Amino acid sequence: MRLQHKVALVTGAGNGMGRAYAEGLAREGASVLVTDIDPTAAKTVVEHIVAQGGVAYAAGCDIADDGQVQAVVDTAVERFGGIDILVNNAGLHLTKWTGPFSSFTLAQIGTLFDVNVVGVVRMTQACRPSMTQRGGGAVVNISSTTGYSSPTPYGVTKLAVRGLTVAFARELGPSGIRVNGIAPGIVYTDSTIAAIGEERMAEYRAGQVLDQRVEVHDVVETMLFLVSDDAQVITGETIKVAAGVALTP
Repeated sequence: MRLQHKVALVTGAGNGMGRAYAEGLAREGASVLVTDIDPTAAKTVVEHIVAQGGVAYAAGCDIADDGQVQAVVDTAVERFGGIDILVNNAGLHLTKWTGPFSSFTLAQIGTLFDVNVVGVVRMTQACRPSMTQRGGGAVVNISSTTGYSSPTPYGVTKLAVRGLTVAFARELGPSGIRVNGIAPGIVYTDSTIAAIGEERMAEYRAGQVLDQRVEVHDVVETMLFLVSDDAQVITGETIKVAAGVALTP
């Protein structure tokens, strides 16, 4: 229960890794505002958290919409008193975004960047006043190892998220707000295997330094560490959780 009396907001928490982040925060004692572009999915997650004895509330939110972003932040403040933790997880990440730039229209690329990059800026800026008022907080941005190696629109957005992590760490540090990132590799989930295929999963694993699967638990525990007091002097860092993929000196 490292996070008792803390309030967390997780974007894109209706399924997948976002749901795992929300459930992990609740297990550690935080009150969690579960947000997703699909409000029904968010409510399902909240029902599960509450059934397990946790505290959570659901809200629909498109992080590409300024008004919706401010509305969910206002909801967190009204319902729980403020925000201490933000996990910027929402994003467009299907394999359709991993082609070359020339395979997309400018409108499509604009949509991708508006969600994956500007969405992080919107939500962080919206949460900033509440975190500052409460004496500080912790932000975790979800990047990807593709941000180190993939010259695709998706990879570039995740490279940009790493840049935002450093920029916001510098800007928000004087207010006691720490900003860090996680860059997962290929995480073994049913949806990932279905999207990528067993053969490509095996190829990716062959490029790892450690011959073992990266599980949801590994990424969630890294997030929980970064938002806890155990990481109170860590900011501006992006931690790869990838069994040794994309290692650099």
